[in-house]
Amino acid sequence: MKQPEIDYWIATMLETYDNVSDLNITVGKPLQVESSGRLMPVAVKPTIKDLTPFQAEVFALNVIGRDKRLLQDLAESGSCDLSYFLGRKARFRVNVFSQKNNLSTVLRKLPTEIPTISGLNLPPAVNKMASELNGLVLVTGATGSGKSTTLAAILSKINHEKSVHVVTLEDPIEFVHPHVKATFNQRELGNDFDAFATGLRAALRQAPKVILVGEMRDRETMEIGLTASETGHLVLSTLHTVDAGSTINRCLGMFEYEEQPQIRNRLVDTLRWVVSQRLLPKVGGGRVAAFEIMGMNLRVNEVITHGESEGKTFYEIISDGTPMGWATYDQYILKLYEGGLITEETAMGYCSRKSAVGRGLDQIKAAKGEATSSITELSMEDEEEIDPFARM
Repeated sequence: MKQPEIDYWIATMLETYDNVSDLNITVGKPLQVESSGRLMPVAVKPTIKDLTPFQAEVFALNVIGRDKRLLQDLAESGSCDLSYFLGRKARFRVNVFSQKNNLSTVLRKLPTEIPTISGLNLPPAVNKMASELNGLVLVTGATGSGKSTTLAAILSKINHEKSVHVVTLEDPIEFVHPHVKATFNQRELGNDFDAFATGLRAALRQAPKVILVGEMRDRETMEIGLTASETGHLVLSTLHTVDAGSTINRCLGMFEYEEQPQIRNRLVDTLRWVVSQRLLPKVGGGRVAAFEIMGMNLRVNEVITHGESEGKTFYEIISDGTPMGWATYDQYILKLYEGGLITEETAMGYCSRKSAVGRGLDQIKAAKGEATSSITELSMEDEEEIDPFARM
């Protein structure tokens, strides 16, 4: 099996279904793609019913090529990350990993067009993030929830509005930004720098106004990121957390207990926005994003400094922040339901507090004149029809 056959497989997988986001090469399964959130089999010629260990290994090694660093990463850590180009048709972020003594490969398709805030229909508050002059902006969520796409849209707005130097540290580079008003220097992990911490430390000497860090993976990277945001830089980054509260806890958890009071104060001074996002099944197919958005005010500062307590939680503060463009997941999910974008089952399945969303759903259905309960045809019996000896 040679490189042209590998590229034929990839091209066929892209063309078989709409809305393909990921390509999955796993031993014991056919070629698969994730389309609108579901794994679907792909037929190629000659027919492959189930991939053999040899086929999966040859595929992985062809994608890696002869890169000694990647082969070393795979041997030492059991996985490696890289980018892959299918001619001019598509770019991919690739992870090759070992499982049960076999190699598997997952290719994430990268959009070729730079996204925009309006094009993605992101919440209006995202525009404010691009206008920040300094500080820390964190976009969080699970893998594949669109964090990199949201950050690319913020950078695109900066690119069209500000004459500034932007340095990005990525693994790998996902969106290639043209020079518009801003000047972009995009660096890729492994090729241009060896770790996010060292790349970020070097970026402080490269005179940027905006720094994108692909992920705050460890204590050292977070420490330098806080320092950069304290010294007048706008730092954009991601974390694998589910909401604003867990994001603050994750930042604190990177440091020793005795360091955390100081880190709380530094977060109060530097943190500007936390955006958490997840993708929900959309009515009619496809997916739609739901967001939790938290900015900064005195109440947020107090909770970061002293921790959450009864009546003083991030959820409650964000719920009260709707006039400032903030929203909890639950509030955003209710808006999606009201707009007919998701079903009631999806709303209840993805919400944070089922009781709050249940009440919200009932209010929306009542306003539309719809039934709020499945129990019907109940009535009180006439008193004269009740047998007084029925319970005796």
